[in-house]
Amino acid sequence: MTESDLSALRKRTANGDPTAVDILIELAGERGDMAELRRLAEAGSSDAADQLIEVATELGDMDELRRLADSGNSTAAEQLAELTDE
Repeated sequence: MTESDLSALRKRTANGDPTAVDILIELAGERGDMAELRRLAEAGSSDAADQLIEVATELGDMDELRRLADSGNSTAAEQLAELTDE
C-alpha cells in the first residue's frame, strides 16, 4: 500500500468511514505502527486500542502499556501485570 493509499484511508477515517478505520487498524497492526494505532485509539476506536495493546505486548513495550494502563485501560493493565510477573 502506498502512502497515497494510506492518506486516502486516513481521509475516509476522518470522515467517519468505519471500513476505513478497520483497514487502517489492520494495516497498522501488520506494520507494528504504534503511532497510527495510538492516533486511532485516541480518536475513540476500541479496536485500535486492543491492537495497540497487542503490538505493545509483542514488542515488550512496557512504557506504552503503562501509558495505556495509567489512562484507565484495564486490558493494558492486565498485560502489564502478566509481563512484569514473568
